[in-house]
Amino acid sequence: MRISSLLQCVQGHNCWRVTYTKRRICVLKGSTVDISCSYTHPTSYIEQGSFWFTQKHPVDVRSYPESAGRVEYNRNTENHHTMTITHLTEKDSAEYKFRIITTDEGRFSGLPGVMLTVTDILLEMDPTSVSEGERVTLRCRTQCTVGLNPTYIWYKNGQSLTNPVTSYNSLILDPVSSEDAGNYSCAVEGLERILSPEETLTVRYGPKNTSVSVSPSGEIVEGSSVTLTCSSDANPPVDKYTWYQKNVTSPKASGQSYSITNIISEDRGEYYCEAQNGRGSMNSTALMIIVAGKQISVLTAAVGIIVVVLVLILCLSGLMWFRKKNSTSTSNTRDTADDGQGDSSPVYDNISNMAMTSTAAQTESTDDQDDVHYASVHFSHSKNQEVPLYSTVQLHQPQKQDQDVQYAAVKFNLPSSATQPAAAQAAEVDASEIYSTVNKPRAKKT
Repeated sequence: MRISSLLQCVQGHNCWRVTYTKRRICVLKGSTVDISCSYTHPTSYIEQGSFWFTQKHPVDVRSYPESAGRVEYNRNTENHHTMTITHLTEKDSAEYKFRIITTDEGRFSGLPGVMLTVTDILLEMDPTSVSEGERVTLRCRTQCTVGLNPTYIWYKNGQSLTNPVTSYNSLILDPVSSEDAGNYSCAVEGLERILSPEETLTVRYGPKNTSVSVSPSGEIVEGSSVTLTCSSDANPPVDKYTWYQKNVTSPKASGQSYSITNIISEDRGEYYCEAQNGRGSMNSTALMIIVAGKQISVLTAAVGIIVVVLVLILCLSGLMWFRKKNSTSTSNTRDTADDGQGDSSPVYDNISNMAMTSTAAQTESTDDQDDVHYASVHFSHSKNQEVPLYSTVQLHQPQKQDQDVQYAAVKFNLPSSATQPAAAQAAEVDASEIYSTVNKPRAKKT
């Protein structure tokens, strides 16, 4: 015998009846739901079993392959039944009905059943891309109302927002700024572990925080090279970089990096860059480039100092030697001059009368003899070279004259070849000896 719940009960308690706690239930995907009911049957029938089903033909949901391990029954009190479903999915959305089985083939299903809706929590953003300063609204949405007056929690980049501006299920950002950009999600209070899929908020803005960096860092010297790099935060990204030098009207270069090679002193100054995109432009703060002179290593400087000192010592030594030499040369010149004056007199002077005696008689007799004089005359050259000159002077007997003849050879001092002209040198050879004839008168005999 099949009895429908629509039939009227006789005497109120002696009839077939199923009463559900809720007729509609909305739950979030991944959560757990309890579906409960209370029931009665005629006392003449003895209950033999009960179960929940969803299909047209009543089959226990616990036998469904997709429900295996996720459905449990619980009888807390008599005539009260609860079904628990865990890890809900959207496929679990259906109408669940409770069925009683009794003796005497008693069958009764509580119709209509409980409508279960499993929904995903969704986040809607309007608009999805905004410019800085505009308004944006984010809405946390479900296909059905989850609970009574639920409270929503908002997250940005996985962190809950503190003191957000909300209106029921909406988050309002007005005006929106570049700091508001990020990934947003929402959840229902009490079900915080179930988050909506993330939505990305994109905020367009012009260049910000534009700055210049230099590489390599440290002191910049002449002849070296540096690279300036421009950085800026912008959305959309910067599409044009321009380099300027302060107080110079024309741009220096374009591009995110600017290299200065073989730096000279004229390159010193303040440099800055301009960043541009579709939302605007911004100049960086100026970077001062100071160009120092070429550096000389300590070793090079020490070597240079040592070389200079050695050169000075050599110069001083040479100067002292030169002065000493000049002093010695002057002294020698003076001595040579003195020697030259002394050499003008004969070095050797041996003049004798061959027939001279110490007596008066001899003197008279020797007057008739030839007088012979020997003389050695020596003159010095300017280089202290001694060229001795020997001369023999002999007094010959006059043949037809009454006088003696004296021959003399005389040589004079000549300057050195280094100081006299070539013609004078030739004259020295040709005229180094002078011969002269000297007639010596003889004394008359008495």
